[in-house]
Amino acid sequence: MNTVEEWKEQKHPLDVIEDVKRYAEEGMSFEEIAESEGDGEFERLKWAGMYTHGVHDDYYMMRTKVPGGYLTPEQAEVIGEMATEYATAPEEFGGEEQNDIWGDAFLDITTRQDIQKHWIEIEDVPEIWAKYDEVGLTTIQGCGDSARNVLGCPVAGVSDHEVFNAQPVIDAVSDFFTGNREFANLPRKFKMTITGCKHDCAQSQINDVGMTPAKKEIDGEWKYGFHVKVGGGLSDGPRMASPLDVFVLPEDAVEFARATAQTFKELGDRNNRGVCRMRYLVQQMGPENFEQAIRDRSEVDFHERGIDLTEGYTGDHVGVHDQKQDGLKYVGFNVIAGRMGGDEFAEAARAAEKYGTDEASVRLATDQNFVLTHIKEENIGELMNEPFARKYRPDPGPFSRGAVGCTGSEFCNYGIIETKNRVRRWAKALDKRIDTPDDLDVVRMHMSGCSASCAQPQVADIGFRGETVQLDDPEGTTNEEGDNIVEGMDFGLGGALGTDNEFIDWVEHAVPADSVIPALEQLFDAYTDERHEGERFYEWCRRTDNDRLRTIMQGADANVAGGVAHGD
Repeated sequence: MNTVEEWKEQKHPLDVIEDVKRYAEEGMSFEEIAESEGDGEFERLKWAGMYTHGVHDDYYMMRTKVPGGYLTPEQAEVIGEMATEYATAPEEFGGEEQNDIWGDAFLDITTRQDIQKHWIEIEDVPEIWAKYDEVGLTTIQGCGDSARNVLGCPVAGVSDHEVFNAQPVIDAVSDFFTGNREFANLPRKFKMTITGCKHDCAQSQINDVGMTPAKKEIDGEWKYGFHVKVGGGLSDGPRMASPLDVFVLPEDAVEFARATAQTFKELGDRNNRGVCRMRYLVQQMGPENFEQAIRDRSEVDFHERGIDLTEGYTGDHVGVHDQKQDGLKYVGFNVIAGRMGGDEFAEAARAAEKYGTDEASVRLATDQNFVLTHIKEENIGELMNEPFARKYRPDPGPFSRGAVGCTGSEFCNYGIIETKNRVRRWAKALDKRIDTPDDLDVVRMHMSGCSASCAQPQVADIGFRGETVQLDDPEGTTNEEGDNIVEGMDFGLGGALGTDNEFIDWVEHAVPADSVIPALEQLFDAYTDERHEGERFYEWCRRTDNDRLRTIMQGADANVAGGVAHGD
């Protein structure tokens, strides 16, 4: 089988976009596409924003890019309508009954401010694209080895935490890379975040490129712009981004991003996909040498660093908040694990128009929630009575508020365990079963179905990474039929972003899923008894020895630790 790089050399990945239209017109199956173009075509389809659908032949996941998470109500309504019409499971896979929690025709908000729809058939893609074109949406390069969706603050332009509104910069950078053949074939995916907010909710520390607000005196005049971090990322080999000695003016942000992409394109490893992300290149070269490589390839002579204006990290925007514009509110709604009905998303879009001003918008957040902006203060009560608002309430319990889940084995080829349903069940159960301190408004519980870390478990209070677990039967013998193989997970504690950023410690490995909630109950009992005043859960986990954390967990169920779970 050819490598991904060989597939990309055989045909430019962006050429697949026109091919999709032909496949749709001819109604081609997976098998027919492979016979016509080879297996590499399924890799190239990612540049059209499409993934094959796990074990479900002839169905696709489609990813919609939303730069900065910003949507007009019209755009959001179209996304919801397309999910309602086309993201429908066939009867052989259960139809409307295929999911006992969400039913059918749902969509997923991702940790990269994208929208994902499932059960898409190739015949329907041109119609979806046509509807998207009408309102300025795209799926192009939602996936693949190119610039992915550019992250930003979901309340850009409305939050009083903002130094300046960076959404125009996000749009300019996104426009430059989308459809750009010169930079569409990179060694690996290329992730950027750009924000003018002091609270870095766009997660600059775990992206390939992170631009955050700063100011610098230039020729006797104070200018606002960006400081830059590079080389952050998660998955296997997580790395916090390194700051560069660079100050970038907003009008030069596209050039900085271009020069960085060129550096990655020319110097990045194309041989081993396991170590070809940009963070490995930064680590290998060192931040200073990497910075010089960018400067050597740039048409702008960037200034050295100025005064950093980032003050911390805000993990979500759930709740009802004052906008900096008088008389207006923005409302963050809690969508556990990011999944909701397409009809509900369309309802939210219509509510933004109904209860907001002409500037009302729908924003997607990196915690898989969404925000409605420019809501008139006098309309908040009516908005809260809408059916979608009662379901995705802005005042959830702490576990529901912090619950994040990737696609999981339900639809992902790499997923080892099911995630979405489990995260929702667990979050609701934990909110009922655990009495958290009054000042603990959120517990970030992130579950990834494999080591790819799409749910960002390494920066959560509690992180899970999917595993299979082999248990001994009651007689102490192994069941050779495989019936004793259960879904489980690696169990990590103590992650966070911000001024005290740190990746979680993987405290225990291969924990059976059924053992997790009792273990969490034991942990939170100990935390409540031992916490210092105002201490967050992740802070307590960090100052508590891992051996003791394991002992606490094991007290709930012997399967959590102590050698019963194999494969540690």
